[in-house]
Amino acid sequence: MRKIYSVAFTLLASVGLLTAQTPCSTGRYATDTFTAFTTTTNVVYGNAIKANGSPQSLTMNICQPAGDIETARPLIIWAHGGSFSFGTAGDIDVTALSQRFAKKGFVCASINYRLGISPIDSVGLVKAVLRAVQDMKASVRFFYKDKLTNNTYKIDTNNIFIGGSSAGAVTSLHYAYLNKQCEINQYLSAATFSALGGLEGLSGNPGYSTKVNGIINLCGALATYGWLESGDMPFCSMHGTVDGTVNYQRAGALGLLVIDGSRYIKKHAVAIGVTNPLYTWYGVDHVPYAGTSASALAYMDTTVSFVRDYLVSRLGCTVAPILPPNPPAGNPILYPYNICNVGVNELASSNLIGNLYPNPSDNNMTIEFSSANTTHQIELFDITGKVVMSDASMQSSYKLKKNNLSSGMYFLKVSDKDGASTTRKVIFK
Repeated sequence: MRKIYSVAFTLLASVGLLTAQTPCSTGRYATDTFTAFTTTTNVVYGNAIKANGSPQSLTMNICQPAGDIETARPLIIWAHGGSFSFGTAGDIDVTALSQRFAKKGFVCASINYRLGISPIDSVGLVKAVLRAVQDMKASVRFFYKDKLTNNTYKIDTNNIFIGGSSAGAVTSLHYAYLNKQCEINQYLSAATFSALGGLEGLSGNPGYSTKVNGIINLCGALATYGWLESGDMPFCSMHGTVDGTVNYQRAGALGLLVIDGSRYIKKHAVAIGVTNPLYTWYGVDHVPYAGTSASALAYMDTTVSFVRDYLVSRLGCTVAPILPPNPPAGNPILYPYNICNVGVNELASSNLIGNLYPNPSDNNMTIEFSSANTTHQIELFDITGKVVMSDASMQSSYKLKKNNLSSGMYFLKVSDKDGASTTRKVIFK
């Protein structure tokens, strides 16, 4: 009798009656199959040292479909934006993305990661990106560890995805494609790189895997597209053509480094055979889906549809796309690159500012230039990376006026006709 039951079990399994449903076969992951979700906030996934040397407990918010009985669920880890200077796991865009995809059956985690650029130069920015990447890796390891221990979150570790908005997208792209120490050895010595924790970091859950199955780039960029190599993991991108914070094409980031936006990455990905669906928002600025206005909500619908198409394809689902990629704007000319030398993108640096006072300032501050008889370009960036003031001066000093600017931190960039530049942090009270 036992043999008969065994044969019957085998036959039923062979036609799929005793196995889990194939991904998307019941509408799960491709459609909203849940009406509600639950969110657990401030889940600790690690600890690390911030740019200022103080410790930080790393936390995340975990959003799950309510009443779900599935035991192996895909996971999306989201990282917020904020130019590596501000923002939290509770930001409106990453929270909305978590909730939207939880209704489709995904588990979503929105992470807090270490913030701060110190010093305010290209080395400081590279360190900030590296810290964020390390923290995201710790969050991925957290779920691998959970799967092999308590299995609290019922994650299918074969299907972990990472993504984010702006700086969160920058973090996700560098997580995937910054994979050699030599790629940043122009900025960090071997000793400094090791002390910071290398590519994996010291943020938590050592020894567990950091492997992921996909990358979601929403208004992000790579330090150089050359880090993306043939055979690397496919990713999806969405970006606006008039993004004034992270350029769609190629431009400076906070006046510190030139970075390659989604359009440049797309052209390079095509050239080396890496699948990269790109959806272009024509005439649209930075992160248009963040907010509660009718326009923002409409852009969020577009974002969810396009990202959904990418995710279900990575899950192996055969479903019709909701929002196929549209033609990218422009036709950038790709530059020669050396994978182990990002210096091709370096903004020339010099000490063009002799004195800057008072800083912080209640109203105006004075910039005294190191050299006279030359034209200096003055630009002020807010903490999102957007230029809020631009001017030029042939004098030996310049009065930087607060005018209608909000109180807070800004990045001042002074450059000369030879392309040299100096960037300082300034604060208006």
